[in-house]
Amino acid sequence: MWFVLALIVPALLVILFTRVTYNHYVGTLLTVALLVASYVKGYTDQLYEIVADLASLIVGFLYAKQMVEKQKQS
Repeated sequence: MWFVLALIVPALLVILFTRVTYNHYVGTLLTVALLVASYVKGYTDQLYEIVADLASLIVGFLYAKQMVEKQKQS
């Protein structure tokens, strides 16, 4: 169950923060800050969950970048 959440939540956070800040770099940075805080607190200790978080973060960044570019064109 945690693995599935690790695959979904970071991408959704990047998209949410990008919608709020209108900048995909800031949205990604805020999501990375939350992920690092959770790693430091010890909520994530398995390597495969960290890799899933990073993969989801990359997918969310690419989608947010595409979303921002599409919004600038309109």
